[in-house]
Amino acid sequence: MNLRPWYKVVTPREDLCEGKPLDAAEFAVHLDQVRDGRAPGVYQNPRQFFERTYLTQNLTALASEALRRLSGERTEASAVFNMATQFGGGKTHALTLLYHLAQSGPDANSWPGVNKILSKAGINSVPRAATAVFVGTEFDSLTGRGGHDGRPIRKTPWGEIAYQLGGEEAFALVAEHEKQMIAPAGDVIRRILPQDRPCLILMDELMNYVSRNRKSGLSVQFYDFLHNLSETARGEKTIVLVVSVPASEELEMTVEDKLDYERIKKMLDRLGKAVIMSAESETSEIIRRRLFEWELQAVGSDGKVLLSRDAKQTCSEYAEWIVDHRLQIPSWFPVDHAREAFEATYPFHPVLLSVFERKWQALPRFQQTRGILRLLAIWVSRAYQEGYKRTYGDSLIGLGSAPLDDSMLFRPALLEQLGGDLKQFETAVTTDICGKQDSHAVRLDKEAVDTIKKACLHKKAATAIFFESNGGQMKAEATVPEIRIAVAEPGLDIGNVETVLEALSNTCYFLCVERNKYRFSFLKNLNKILADRRASIQSSKIDERVRNEIQKVFTCGSNIVEQVFFPEKSIQIPDRPALTLIIVAPDQVMQDERKTTDWVDTMTREYGTSARTYKSALIWCIPDGASTIRDEARKALAWEDIRDEEESHRLDEGQRRQLFESHQKAQRDLRECVWRTYKNILFLGKDNTMRPIDLGLVHSSAADTIVTFILNRLRQEDEITEGYSPLKLIANWPPAFTEWSTKSVRDMFYASPQFPRLLKPEIIKDTIARGVSNGLLAYVGKTGMGDYNPFIYNKSLTAHEVEISDDMFIITKEVAETCLSTKKTSSSPDTPTPNYAWPPGPPVPPEPGNLSDFTGVQPRGGNATVTPSPLPRAGAARLAWTGDVQPQKWMNFYTKVLSKFAVGKGLKLTLKVEVAPDEGISEQKIEETKIALRELGLDDNIKIDD
Repeated sequence: MNLRPWYKVVTPREDLCEGKPLDAAEFAVHLDQVRDGRAPGVYQNPRQFFERTYLTQNLTALASEALRRLSGERTEASAVFNMATQFGGGKTHALTLLYHLAQSGPDANSWPGVNKILSKAGINSVPRAATAVFVGTEFDSLTGRGGHDGRPIRKTPWGEIAYQLGGEEAFALVAEHEKQMIAPAGDVIRRILPQDRPCLILMDELMNYVSRNRKSGLSVQFYDFLHNLSETARGEKTIVLVVSVPASEELEMTVEDKLDYERIKKMLDRLGKAVIMSAESETSEIIRRRLFEWELQAVGSDGKVLLSRDAKQTCSEYAEWIVDHRLQIPSWFPVDHAREAFEATYPFHPVLLSVFERKWQALPRFQQTRGILRLLAIWVSRAYQEGYKRTYGDSLIGLGSAPLDDSMLFRPALLEQLGGDLKQFETAVTTDICGKQDSHAVRLDKEAVDTIKKACLHKKAATAIFFESNGGQMKAEATVPEIRIAVAEPGLDIGNVETVLEALSNTCYFLCVERNKYRFSFLKNLNKILADRRASIQSSKIDERVRNEIQKVFTCGSNIVEQVFFPEKSIQIPDRPALTLIIVAPDQVMQDERKTTDWVDTMTREYGTSARTYKSALIWCIPDGASTIRDEARKALAWEDIRDEEESHRLDEGQRRQLFESHQKAQRDLRECVWRTYKNILFLGKDNTMRPIDLGLVHSSAADTIVTFILNRLRQEDEITEGYSPLKLIANWPPAFTEWSTKSVRDMFYASPQFPRLLKPEIIKDTIARGVSNGLLAYVGKTGMGDYNPFIYNKSLTAHEVEISDDMFIITKEVAETCLSTKKTSSSPDTPTPNYAWPPGPPVPPEPGNLSDFTGVQPRGGNATVTPSPLPRAGAARLAWTGDVQPQKWMNFYTKVLSKFAVGKGLKLTLKVEVAPDEGISEQKIEETKIALRELGLDDNIKIDD
């Protein structure tokens, strides 16, 4: 179900809707301003004040008891109240409420909530009372008040209070005390109190006055006056004294201040009643009444807001989400009463308000009610305007929606509560969360998938971490469950939260992560150190690391196929009948497909200045791009540099653990990047053109090694085989061949793209052996006279017995049977022919004795050997030729001239090679030549002229 955005269900105050939240003073009322008529309208107008005031239990109790005492009731009605509560906890607001009630009297009976106060007080009407207000931050005993406006000048608290209660007549009673600045005693105080009506005296910010007047000695007299006034109030029936002594401004209190504070507090607690105004469980109701417009019918008899159907639907959906994910959210959240929790704070998310109660109230400078109201007023104003600008509307005002990008109003107000260095605060927020276009969380949201992008999940998660980790506790942190409940919502995949946290952890410069706990610090983290270090890594070092890593990844499969790394010339790629994987250099990417294909095609068909014979043996592996793998290599190198530096020893335990884990992860990421990058395969297709294969999204879990993965894919494409059927071999028999040399058979699989490539050249031995054993082929040798010797057919033959060479051949079943038939018809039963000629000719007379099947070796199943008769010589006895052969024609010379003599005996080659290029011959080439000679079993003694 689509939930309605909160701003379409409830309406903020008019000034907030217009984007003009008032200054902090709007939430910090001054009693003097209310008395003088200078306060903002919401405080000056009594009815409007009560409409926006939620009567908490403590506030209701204070007001009812004070009215009961003013009405003359002394039972359960104290005369002196000491409001000891946290700074910004609602003390002045309570004093203002009492002031309006006493000033208006019965006219206040119809105001919202007053009937509740009267009912608790047990009286029928609000009594009208004389009022006096003293605010320590406003009254100056040096200059005094009055004197220039026809009124007498007052320089002491007792003179000011006397004048407010009884005018000049009452002031005259303490004129001498005023002059000598001596506190009046109780009998004088009783005379200045009005006798015809109740009296309410409100005193606020006492410690400020005491601290400023300590040197003059007036602070001692003030203590005596307060003592005497309290004693007097206790003895009178209709006198109420309410005193506010702030209890949490310890950062601003000196040792003397603290001593005086304790002295005053002890005296007031002894003579009066201590009142705790903080009401954490009712903070949400206070805030809702102060920041939003509510119709009278939307407020219940208990003063609480009655939610609309849309609001309840939203709370219900969120509550169901909480229940469904109870194992993934913080244990402190009341899951079984989730709906009530959401309804109690709507349109705010419960976590938004609870973070101030759970963590922020421990901050020395945090103003519990006033501070929250100031922040939330700006917050609501921005959220309301942003809601109508965006197509996506939040159904609740969540912790992640805080307007940290507001540098004019919100961030300064936030800093005022947090304390700390402004520059560090700004740097951390704008770098990692928001405030700039390239802030990390903002950028990550732009690059994210649609669901995360639409919800601004990176920014919300980072903001939630900021609030959860900036409380007054030591090393405040945000746990994953706390982040989940703060940013997730019905319909959002909760797994996206982990995705977002991982991205933030890998990107942010001031976000610290330790064991799934997150916190923002004003000190740069390892990501920032990494970013600085990455910029200093040299390009040549990156290139070297990239190539080394590629070789490391591919070498894991080096025992499967031959490999050639990063060739630049065709001569660097051997031309031999063996499957060869060629790993192209990372800078030769597949982005320009036509250009890359043409280059690979040329390298495949050429071998230096000659044509390549085994073109089909080459499998090319080409990278998809070089930038990503270079970035991963740069990161891995940077982590290694940080690890190896002495500075790393200064890291704390959590950072060292993160350094180790980050380094390990960078190694894995680099390896995975090689897999992902080398995803393009090129080889000679059956149509004799280069055929590409895109391996898709490749990762290391797909196979044991990347080489194995590539070979598996080529097997699926039937381009590589680990076995070949004799029947297929016969089906592809060259029509011009009677016998087919085993070497030519093997070479066919690596020279012609019409055949699948053999994974190992030795595979063809098994094919021949099976064909011979099954009577499909015959395995023969060929003598100089054209006879078959040996001749193995339809008998057991193992792969180890098959020789791959130009001297050994296979013939088809038909040819083999013809040979056998010719043998039977041309030989008597007692005189078999030892050699088989093709085409069949007259038998060669054997010498007497038992014959082997095909040759002069121990026959299979026999026990005798024979030596064939010498063949008669025909034609010339010797042929020789001497001349120069161009290097480009050497292969053709061998094929056309020498190959016909290579099958028999008597061919002797004496080769003279002379190489004298203009540029000379390098030591490397000389050494390579010697190695090649040794591999051929030849003498490597090379004559070198300087």
